[in-house]
Amino acid sequence: MTARTTADRRTRTFLRVSIALQTLAVFFQAATAGLLLSTSYGETLHGVGARVMYGASMLYLLAAILAWRPGGGSPRPILYASGFLALASVQVVLGVAHIPSFHVPLGVLMFGLSLLTLVRGTSKGPTANGGALAEDTRFELDGRA
Repeated sequence: MTARTTADRRTRTFLRVSIALQTLAVFFQAATAGLLLSTSYGETLHGVGARVMYGASMLYLLAAILAWRPGGGSPRPILYASGFLALASVQVVLGVAHIPSFHVPLGVLMFGLSLLTLVRGTSKGPTANGGALAEDTRFELDGRA
């Protein structure tokens, strides 16, 4: 195994971990949204979770850039990560403005998109995250793995 292969594998792992962290953070936000309505500490947890989720979205963008640039992978994950960061920014604005009629459905959409990206990124098929995370799957498909 060459140093480049090891580095490529590490950046893909970092990308997968960052997507998983983002998905977990968005799910935590859904759980604390329920606490927000029923407990006195729900608002604090939801506020902390919002910061963690936003940070996880930035980490996902960083991981996508690192996976693309040195690894020579597809730039498609950068578009996904940038789009998600934009949605997270809108979500923060809607939350601060107390507009739950848009904040809640956008949160559901964000969880679905993040989960979809996580599943596609960890699958072994040729379409995993648009092919960006599964560059060596062509060998698995034709039996040479």
